[in-house]
Amino acid sequence: MNELIISNPKTMMGKPVIKGTRITVELILEKIASGESIDQILNEHPRLTHEAIQASCAFAAEALKADVVYPVEEATA
Repeated sequence: MNELIISNPKTMMGKPVIKGTRITVELILEKIASGESIDQILNEHPRLTHEAIQASCAFAAEALKADVVYPVEEATA
C-alpha cells in the first residue's frame, strides 16, 4: 500500500485516509467524479498534495483489481 494512504479502525471507521488527515480516499474520488478539478480540491483542503490525490486514485485502481464482479445496470434506450 502507498505510504500516503493509511487505514485505522479508530479513524473514520477504518476507511482509507490520507496519512495525517481525516480526509478519506472516498471523498477525494467523489470530488473528482463530480467534476472538481485537482486545484479546487487542493484549495478546499490545504493539507492535501498532488501526490496524495494521485495516491488516492492509485489506491482505488488497485482495490478494483480484486477478483470481484461489480454488476452495473445497463442503460435502457
